[in-house]
Amino acid sequence: MVIDSSLVTMITFQSFISLLPLNLALEDYAGTEKISYLTRKLSTVDAPAGFDPSVGDITYYAPWGNLAIFYNGFGFANGLINLGKIVDDIEILNTLKVITSENKLII
Repeated sequence: MVIDSSLVTMITFQSFISLLPLNLALEDYAGTEKISYLTRKLSTVDAPAGFDPSVGDITYYAPWGNLAIFYNGFGFANGLINLGKIVDDIEILNTLKVITSENKLII
C-alpha cells in the first residue's frame, strides 16, 4: 500500500532524502507517535528551534536522531523539525514495517 505524503524542502529534508531508500521498523512512543532511529543524524542547519506537530506530521527529533510520525496531537517540542505530512489515512500506522521511497511511504 502507498501512503501519499507532502514533504517540506529544507536542508534537514534534503539530508533525510539522501538516506533513501530506507527500511524502518517503527515503534510506538508515548501513545502519540511512531518512531524509528535513522542510520545517521540529519543536518539541522537553518532548521527552526522546534515544531508543534499534529496528526500525520512526519518529523525529525534532532536531540535523539529519530524520525517521528504523529498519530495523535502533541504540543510544541524544541528540536522537533517538520519534514512533511501524511495525507492519507493515518490509521495505517498500526503497521510497524515501513519502507520510505521518494515522496511516498510504502507499507
